[in-house]
Amino acid sequence: MRMDTMRMETARMETARMETARMDAMRLETARTDAPPPDVTRLDIMRPDLGRPAASPAAAGEAARAETRHRRTIVVTSIGAIAGGLILWAADPGAFAGLPAAFWVMAVLALIADARPYLVPGRRASAIILPSICFTFAILLAWGGPPALAVQLAAVTVAGVRLRHSVRRTVHLALQHAVALGAAAAVAGLTALRIGPAEVGLVSGGPGLAPDGSGIVAGTAGPSWRDAALTCAAAAAWIAARYAVAACVRRWTADSKPRTYRRRGHADLLATAALLLLGPILLVAAVVSPALLPLALLALHAVHRMVRWAGESERAARFDALTGLPNRRALQAAIADRCPDRRRALLLLDLDQFRTVNDALGHGAGDRLLARVADRLATVVPAHDLVVRLGGDEFAVLATRVEGPASARRIAQHLGEALSRPFPLDGMPVELSASIGISLQSGRRDAGTLLREAEAAMYEAKQRGDQVAVHGPDAAHHSPDRLALLAELRTALRENDDGITLFYQPQIAIATGEVIGVEALLRWCHPRRGTVGPEELLRVAEPTPVMRMLTARVLEEVIAQLALWCAEDRPLRAAVNVSARDLHSGDIADRVGALLQRYAVPAELLQLEITESALMVDPFRVLETATRLSRMGVAISLDDFGTGYSSLQHLRRLPLSEVKIDRSFVLGMATDRGDAAIVRSVVALADSLGLRAVAEGVEDEATWRLLAAAGCHTAQGWFHARPMPAADLAEWLARYRPVQPRKIESGKPSNQ
Repeated sequence: MRMDTMRMETARMETARMETARMDAMRLETARTDAPPPDVTRLDIMRPDLGRPAASPAAAGEAARAETRHRRTIVVTSIGAIAGGLILWAADPGAFAGLPAAFWVMAVLALIADARPYLVPGRRASAIILPSICFTFAILLAWGGPPALAVQLAAVTVAGVRLRHSVRRTVHLALQHAVALGAAAAVAGLTALRIGPAEVGLVSGGPGLAPDGSGIVAGTAGPSWRDAALTCAAAAAWIAARYAVAACVRRWTADSKPRTYRRRGHADLLATAALLLLGPILLVAAVVSPALLPLALLALHAVHRMVRWAGESERAARFDALTGLPNRRALQAAIADRCPDRRRALLLLDLDQFRTVNDALGHGAGDRLLARVADRLATVVPAHDLVVRLGGDEFAVLATRVEGPASARRIAQHLGEALSRPFPLDGMPVELSASIGISLQSGRRDAGTLLREAEAAMYEAKQRGDQVAVHGPDAAHHSPDRLALLAELRTALRENDDGITLFYQPQIAIATGEVIGVEALLRWCHPRRGTVGPEELLRVAEPTPVMRMLTARVLEEVIAQLALWCAEDRPLRAAVNVSARDLHSGDIADRVGALLQRYAVPAELLQLEITESALMVDPFRVLETATRLSRMGVAISLDDFGTGYSSLQHLRRLPLSEVKIDRSFVLGMATDRGDAAIVRSVVALADSLGLRAVAEGVEDEATWRLLAAAGCHTAQGWFHARPMPAADLAEWLARYRPVQPRKIESGKPSNQ
């Protein structure tokens, strides 16, 4: 009974999901502008049929109407083909008089062959290859243009019915083949090319056939090398004419300005040429007996397999195997294939905390969830937009009708709402959310630039805790110059560049004035850029794997320096900042433990500082890592408290030893009553929880005295000392004399 109830509940959730998805699609459509519809020959082929069932009676009604339209199309195209044949017969009755059995066999085979047309990956009608062209080209060479055109019109009608084409697309396909046959007939007429009954012996007594019709006479003349060359020329004219018509129709039915299309593969051209040049061979086979002509179906099957393999290869290169959505390569092609005066938006979606699903339910469940996410996105996104999977838990939507940032934000919000609904997975609802970065395309910016800007906006949304962020001119830290800086940093870390150094800023106990520790701050003396500060380095490296390399370098240098201070009988605690990427990797505890053991440094001399933003990405993994470090004896500090997603749960759950009050509050204590109240409250909270309170950015005596009055434990800032190299720190420590706030009557301490 319980399982039946769960199944019924799951079915109700799925039905509600379908209906809501339909409503989302309607709302998403109203969020668009009234821009002209996009070129229908480009994007929709990239959207695979995911086989979704009908969601409502309205969908069933639409399917019935589509079937009615298809029947009407069959009637109209059939009448058109018959009328075209009658017109050709009326225009040239002699061309249809006395046609031999070989002609009728070829005509029937042409109709049979086009019941299975070849589809080459592409959006254009020229991507459809009709196997009947080998028979109609042979008929053209043997009996002229009118019979060939009549058979071709009938074959195109069969192909249109098989492919469920509209009347317009069927007429377009017929026009292409009619013009192609006309071009080939023109070449044959101008060069007097004819491979007919008299040339290959299809009638008794002709050259090459014995007068009694018993067989071929050896040594008789047949088609010459000149005829073979002219046949190739006629085939080339056929191909050129067909693709020229397709290009002209595409240009006339799309925007007024021409587009630049990506170069297509050669599978369609090779298949078309092979089919056309099979025509003369069919004529030669008919010399022996028309009964041999059906054997050509085996050759047509081989061509069909070749085209299908080419299509599978193209699909594998352009579609994601797991979700069936287009991939990054298809997105790049779609971005490049555009009109320069049309504005579009690229929305990059990154699923939040997707790793939790993999860890809890397994990778198989994670893959099924990704497939359902792709299904829902494909459902709510209109057909004129493109949905792709970039890899992992990243998806993208190329919106083709966007007026500006506000319109793009509305689209992103609808996508976020669609993903926020629970996903039924193995009998349980799974909650998901996504961070969305938006990049607007105007002009001729390439796909790489748009993807980089959308990714930058997505990371900005994650860092701010917002669901949506739009890339703007203020996002200069994602410029190509910063990418070059990242590459140079990676090279410097691999080559162990001496320019990457650590500075140490003392931390002073306010009550006693003693130096109780230091904070390690990173500096990079770049040969061309000068000194690059820690904020710049972290901003560039943190979203990339370079951050782990940088953290490994800093940890080893700091622990080695702690070993030197211990050897000099001057033990100091050193604090090191670690990023969210380091905490989520899971192996930082092992690396820290190995370094402490190698340099024989007590664990209590090392303190790691984490930020609240790192906690929001994956709090459970951070808690696990912090707990392991704390059990080793490494102190954990919560940095920049009050500026991120401040939560008292962090102070209660994490194994913290201290809380660092952000400098933005400390700097304004002397002039802003609100900042002073915040600092006093944080100090009181930390004290009640048994944690140290450390104030950053102490730059004057007034602030120092206010902190002392508030009961703050530790101060750090330029009022005491600036960050300095380890060698300068040793000299500073030798000169320093502890000073307590109550002993200062006026002025700054003499030891500064």
